[in-house]
Amino acid sequence: MRKRSTASIIVVLVMLLFSLTSHVQAALPPPEHTAVENNVEFQNQGQTIRGTLTMPDAEDRIPIVIILHGFHGQRHEMPVVGTEEALFQRTARVLAEQGYASLRIDFRGSGESDGQWADTTFSGQISDALAAVDYVCGLDAFDPNRVAVLGLSQGGLVAASAAGRDPRIASAVLWSAVANPPATYSDLLGADAVTAGVTGGVDDLVTASLPWGATTTLKGSFFRELYMVDPVAEIAAFKSPLLVIVGLTDIIVSPQPQSGEIYLAYHPGDEALVQLDADHMFDCLARPEKVDEAICATVDWLGKTL
Repeated sequence: MRKRSTASIIVVLVMLLFSLTSHVQAALPPPEHTAVENNVEFQNQGQTIRGTLTMPDAEDRIPIVIILHGFHGQRHEMPVVGTEEALFQRTARVLAEQGYASLRIDFRGSGESDGQWADTTFSGQISDALAAVDYVCGLDAFDPNRVAVLGLSQGGLVAASAAGRDPRIASAVLWSAVANPPATYSDLLGADAVTAGVTGGVDDLVTASLPWGATTTLKGSFFRELYMVDPVAEIAAFKSPLLVIVGLTDIIVSPQPQSGEIYLAYHPGDEALVQLDADHMFDCLARPEKVDEAICATVDWLGKTL
């Protein structure tokens, strides 16, 4: 009986050690700087874009990451369960603690920025992202040769497109990025809504039901651009480093990892793919560990490429 008890204790200790080791591997890196946040605004096409600038307490010209939210989102993104932070708040804080500034924006028509949600288009959001690059490159605090973009979901589509169009972007990170807009939005909004949007006028309003029970209303111009903007073709023009992070249980942008791999297939530069056992939002509503894995992978990537 004593031998059996001793063996059981050893097994339990080994399991606990493995659990602690796994936790350490997923833990965020220790802070090297203090993060300071300020709200900022700038103009694009006669409208005001509002965002949050998160800075490390560093004196030299520092690298900066433009952070882009997803469809129907806003610049802080969804809350991370078990913490007092939203997804992009947490990301920005950790980046600053590691020496990277960030600017997370509300696209026009979203959050606190000017404009109406119904007027949202891919091209408009790409224009907003490029305006954000213009804005940070005009500030003395930042190194214009060390600008990166990080986009989530539709924001990943926007980040890929901006990276392909603007040579000032030195590194790109795509989280759960939309790769095939017609397929993704037919699933998200319904095939009937997409058909109505494509066949109607550019200013016609189309209301669609979302999988979580809400509805959204967009103009025909949004639906037409599903077939006009190709983020995978855009990334083919981006020769700087690219990191793609996907969740293997993602049902919004699917299948995975294939939807992430298609970006790498057409990207001509240095690249990496990180696969997480997580959903589209990296399980932020269930646990913080997968979010932290994505953040850690991003920090590590930027340390090598920016």
